[in-house]
This record gives sequence, structure tokens and C-alpha cells, in this order.
Amino acid sequence: MASDAHAHPFDLRKLEGEPPRSREGIAIAASAWSAEEWEYHRALRDQRTRGGGPPLVLCFAVHPQLPATDGSAVQRSLETLEQLVAEHEISAVGEAGFDLYDGTFRTTEDLQVRLFKAQLALARRARLPMVLHVRKAMDHVFALSRPLSELPSVIFHSYSGTLGEAEALLRRGVNAYFSFGTTIILNHKQAMTVCAKLPPERLLFETDAPYQSLRGRPYSVPEDLYTIIEAAARLRREASSPVAEKEELERISDENFRKAYGV
Repeated sequence: MASDAHAHPFDLRKLEGEPPRSREGIAIAASAWSAEEWEYHRALRDQRTRGGGPPLVLCFAVHPQLPATDGSAVQRSLETLEQLVAEHEISAVGEAGFDLYDGTFRTTEDLQVRLFKAQLALARRARLPMVLHVRKAMDHVFALSRPLSELPSVIFHSYSGTLGEAEALLRRGVNAYFSFGTTIILNHKQAMTVCAKLPPERLLFETDAPYQSLRGRPYSVPEDLYTIIEAAARLRREASSPVAEKEELERISDENFRKAYGV
């Protein structure tokens, strides 16, 4: 079974319309930052559960871009997260993190740090995994590596760090999984190198649907996962890395998905 470690079904629905496609055979970790998104994802999860389909994992967090894009929604999003954690309604806190990619987001760096620490504290108390969105901010991750090491797992969505940084986090005891999407197809050299050389038991794959489209496509869909895994297998064969065939990578990444998200 293929497993999409990070996607946004609510936003994909806006592009595809109703009813949503079933995505049979693909497990999905669905990320939300608003109550409306979460309610939609919960309904999809319940629909899958009734039909005996693959899991849809519910994730919720205050997105690190939210302070810059919709500051008025930050407190409401945080309060929703607190409620969902208290009621045991989510499987992971995410996507949370730090986005310092451009000047707009960098102006909210201090608030991003405070929000992340608050969400990390919630995840630690509830023993929940975290899904991290990190751009140009690995120093903040390393500064918090000790509390991160106390979590059941940490999933790096669309990992953009170096191989050395990934290895260093593992040495520090962080139970980290590193997820790769279309960046390994679109010639992002660093992501390609890390995907090729990481131990297979640390690999996840994702579409970030609908936000990481393949070249020539208007948006991404969970079915793109098969193309991403095929690209990963090719990279690993070229690097002479262990587990370099598509079928085996699909199987191992599904096992990693279930371990990382506790499903």
C-alpha cells in the first residue's frame, strides 16, 4: 500500500469539487489548521473507516505561515488545537514549525517560535507525534532537539535540510522521519541527495496535495505518490543505496508511515 505522509484534502476538494475522489489504496495524513478543515477531514476519515479503506490520519496545528497570512486566525487555530488534543481527536500535531523563506514570513519569526514551543508542549504532554514544516530554520529545530527527542516521532514534511543535519538529529535521539515529494523530481539537488542516501527506515513520501505539482500540472494529487516513489527508487539505485526498487520502497515507506503516525 502507498502512504501519502502529508496532504491537504480540504484544499484539494476546492480544485476537484464534490464528491471527492476516493483515493482507494492510498493512506493519507491530512493536515489542517482550521476547525472547518478538520471537520471535513474527520468526515473523510469516518467514511473510509466505514468502507474498510486505508487510514486517513488527522493532523492539526497552527501553520507557521499563518501569523503572516492571517494573523487574526492564529489564536482561534491554537485554541482549536488545544481542544482537539484535550479530546484525543487528532493523531499528530502538524504541520507546525518555522518558515523564514522570505521577508514576509521572517517578520513573524519571534511569534513563530512562541507558537511552536506552545504546540511542542501540547504534543509532549499528550505523547503525540509532530509534523514539521521547516524552511530556512533548521537552527530553531536543533535548539529544541532535546524536547523533540521526547516525542513518539517527528515527521519532517518536504524535508529541505542536509543529510548531515538529518543524521545529527537522529544522533541526538530524535525519532525523525524525513518525507520527500515532487522536489526530488524537480531537480532540487539537496533533497535528491538526502532521499538517495538516508536509511530506508527513515523515509516517507508525500504529495502535499494540492501544493507540490509536477511540472506541467496545475496541482498535485495523492496518485502522484507512485511517480515520486519511482523517482526515489531511481535515485537510490544511482547512489547504490540499500532498498532501491519501487515495490520495496513503497512497502517500507508504508511501514514507516504507520510507525511514525502510530496507526
